[in-house]
Amino acid sequence: MATWSAPGKVFLFGEHAVVYGKPGIAMSIKPRVMVTVRHSRYFQRPNSPYIAECFKLLDIKGSVYVRSQLPSASGLGSSAAVTVATLFAINDEFQLGYSRAEVAELAHEVEKITQGGRASATDTYVSTFGGMVLIRGEEKRRLIPPQNLSIVIGNSMVSHNTSEMVRRVAEFREHSPAVANPIMDAIGAITMEAMHNMENHKELGNLMNRNHALLEALGVSHPALSNLVLAARSAGAYGAKLSGAGGGGCIWALCSKGSRNRVANALEDCDAKTIITTIDTEGARKEADL
Repeated sequence: MATWSAPGKVFLFGEHAVVYGKPGIAMSIKPRVMVTVRHSRYFQRPNSPYIAECFKLLDIKGSVYVRSQLPSASGLGSSAAVTVATLFAINDEFQLGYSRAEVAELAHEVEKITQGGRASATDTYVSTFGGMVLIRGEEKRRLIPPQNLSIVIGNSMVSHNTSEMVRRVAEFREHSPAVANPIMDAIGAITMEAMHNMENHKELGNLMNRNHALLEALGVSHPALSNLVLAARSAGAYGAKLSGAGGGGCIWALCSKGSRNRVANALEDCDAKTIITTIDTEGARKEADL
């Protein structure tokens, strides 16, 4: 058998605007999904459509066991992580010989099939390679990760629908382009400013706050997310914003080491589930077999 793991991710800057060719920045985080695959003549269809599609795409039969540190449907890239980890485990167990880049491409293909053709390559790329990535159109540029990046994730526990939020923004842009397009431009400009201020946490926090305000102007926030963002800032975070599609899911707060527990407690007081974490630089990795 073979066991591999892959990390989740947060979208730091540029969500929604990245759909329209503006830059975005995503980062892998420490929590992981671990998948064990064993060769078997018998195949019981997994509950996860992503895992099932991995086996189908590679025409493999086997058993699979999953352990996850990531909440599902929260905007933290759990589906990408389970897809990437499953493909690496299959590749290892059956000695298929795919390179890391080829597994990333296969993972994107699995997500596209499973999500009806609407999947971005961002989540699977970041989960495969780890680190921090600038996305602009088809370009993916790995960034030098900042030092001492301490973040607190707050899961609002409000379910959200990514495709619905993307559709809502598209409708807004179609009906009010004179309003929507400048917002997209501003989000893109903030993303580029953020790329040049990764070591300046105070300024990075200011940029996060501005990015969140623009996402609210696009109509993709939620009262629960707004409450968490305000709670994190009041507790001493440098900045806080939603991560991902919005409408529910998670926020992330940039903190000093001295404030992260206080910020986490403030988010939990708002009924959020919290994760204190930092950047993952490994990406997918082989684990000891169970």
